[in-house]
Amino acid sequence: MNQNFDVVGIGNALVDILARVEEEFLTENGIEKGIMHLIDRPRAAELYGQMGPATEISGGSGANTIAGLAMLGAQAAYVGKVKDDQLGAIFAHDIRAQGAIFETPLAAKGADHETGRCMVLVSPDGERSMNTYLGVSEHLAPADIDVGVMGAANWLYLEGYRFDGAESHEAFAKAIAACKRAGGKASVTLSDPFCVDRHRDAFRRMIRDDLDLLFANEHELMSLYQTGSLPEALGACAEDVQLAAVTVGPDGAWVIENGARTHVPTRPATVIDATGAGDLFAAGFLHGLTQGRPLADCGRMGCIAAGEIIGHIGARPETDLKSLMEEAGLG
Repeated sequence: MNQNFDVVGIGNALVDILARVEEEFLTENGIEKGIMHLIDRPRAAELYGQMGPATEISGGSGANTIAGLAMLGAQAAYVGKVKDDQLGAIFAHDIRAQGAIFETPLAAKGADHETGRCMVLVSPDGERSMNTYLGVSEHLAPADIDVGVMGAANWLYLEGYRFDGAESHEAFAKAIAACKRAGGKASVTLSDPFCVDRHRDAFRRMIRDDLDLLFANEHELMSLYQTGSLPEALGACAEDVQLAAVTVGPDGAWVIENGARTHVPTRPATVIDATGAGDLFAAGFLHGLTQGRPLADCGRMGCIAAGEIIGHIGARPETDLKSLMEEAGLG
């Protein structure tokens, strides 16, 4: 492929199935609010049968970020595993329609696992509780990593959720090596506190030894460094990685560069559905980086993109992100 990319993402390739639920639904089904639960196919079918009217929207955390980048005008590509089935076709169509390159080979129709899906249960306060059947996405392997594509990336963006797979650590290592060998830089998003709990040591090694940029929210960062406060976690983070962007919900974000901390405020917003806020923050931030903007501007761009996504159901933008950046003087 004779093409250069601003950002190449690697992660889960899922279709989100979103529905509004009352708090009682979560309690009755034993679902802890606000986090991601890994489930099997029978559990996915059980929850789907109990959910009310639902909306199907292509998702996957890293894929949401890449879709946002493509909408902002970045040259972007995504690597994630889907099956040659109905949901796989939906995923491939949607991410390509938003301007990203997606050429990961499909798992055959006869494969044991289906295209992954995430049951996103949105409670009245806008918080989302995710129940994810990874399906074939879990089986992303080193063979799915095209070193030519990785070498054509200015930035590599790795989804922390994808650490839940037997061969994914090796796939990530192959991608990082190819990207950095060609002069690119690599980043990761921690994705979820429970994901951090499962892979803390591997995350710490990768961040310290191989990465140039860390994305996290405050809860993920505190989990990573097992601290009782955000300032402690920010200090520990600064010792491991040169650059980090840490979101703090309605308080905006902290950007760390070489130990120096900059707070980036965000504008007040009504939360309809928090799904994808961190994904779109990363999209705005990375787009700013690829444009050579100051880090404070990158943080503002991340907050603007995140603000758009929390204003509606689903983790793909409904408003022209370019226009929002232009209105803020960041176009």
